[in-house]
Amino acid sequence: MPTVSLGLVLVAFLCTPLVSGKPLALFDLYNALQGFAQLGLLALAIGITMIAGEFDLSVVGTYALGGMLAVEFGQTSPVLGVLVAMVAGAAVGMSQGGLIAWLRIPSMPVTLATYIALLGLTYAISGGLSTTYPNGDATLWVDQTIAGIFSPRSLLTLAAFLSAALLLGFTRLGRELRAIGGDRRASRVAGVGVERRLVGLFTASGTLAGLGGALLSYSFASANPDPGLQPLILAAVGALLGGVSLAGGRGTPTGLLAGTLSVALLAQIVAVTAIPDYSTQLLYAALLAVIVAIESPGLRHVLPPRWSRNRQADLPTPAGTREAAGRP
Repeated sequence: MPTVSLGLVLVAFLCTPLVSGKPLALFDLYNALQGFAQLGLLALAIGITMIAGEFDLSVVGTYALGGMLAVEFGQTSPVLGVLVAMVAGAAVGMSQGGLIAWLRIPSMPVTLATYIALLGLTYAISGGLSTTYPNGDATLWVDQTIAGIFSPRSLLTLAAFLSAALLLGFTRLGRELRAIGGDRRASRVAGVGVERRLVGLFTASGTLAGLGGALLSYSFASANPDPGLQPLILAAVGALLGGVSLAGGRGTPTGLLAGTLSVALLAQIVAVTAIPDYSTQLLYAALLAVIVAIESPGLRHVLPPRWSRNRQADLPTPAGTREAAGRP
């Protein structure tokens, strides 16, 4: 799914001059990557928890809190503001991870409650109003053009994906997270430190969300106490387009990168072709419907038998079944 979705969206992006009547420019690609920078860290934060069979709804609250703290503490030192936002996000994620891992509470109610609490805290800090960030130098720096299409913000987001890909792809951690998402009980039997992994995972998710909120606030020169649910929805669409399973146990950071780029390019296609705003919402809803249909366990019952047999052949066979098959 990640390769197909990115390929189709890229073809559509290259064909936008046929609709708009204007040739594509480097600035269009720059804008697409800016959209990717705005969404990418959230999608990565949600995606890595989904790989382990969890879902972190609180990332949008951490996103808002991180942005507000960065504006409050980073007026004279932007780096200090970013660090405060990341530390706060890490503390929120670690607290949630502890509740989910050690008390074995489902992640949905825990992260939903945290999301509501973080929005209330952000409102209390800001007085319910957007807070202006007066450091114009930092605002200009995070969005300055590099090589025509990049910015420091988009490069930092790409670096986060690359770091996650190296960590999960070349260490045991990636296999362990997929094992936790696929079968948590079997993972414990195999000696995987499930509780420690979950705490670390939610800590990383909160850190990424805090960093994303800080960079966005610097870019907009203001912090919004309530970013709404759209960032969460688009991040989830990006994660699902990136091949992450709704049931957990599947997904990679490179796939998440492809899915997030697909969503960012779709947004730029809408901007270039001047499609009405409501069409964008319908497009994202259609994407979610297609993804859910593809992920549906009952889909193979309506597919041709040959395809279903191939899919079944790809599934692991339980040890007991193999032993039984070898008996006369």
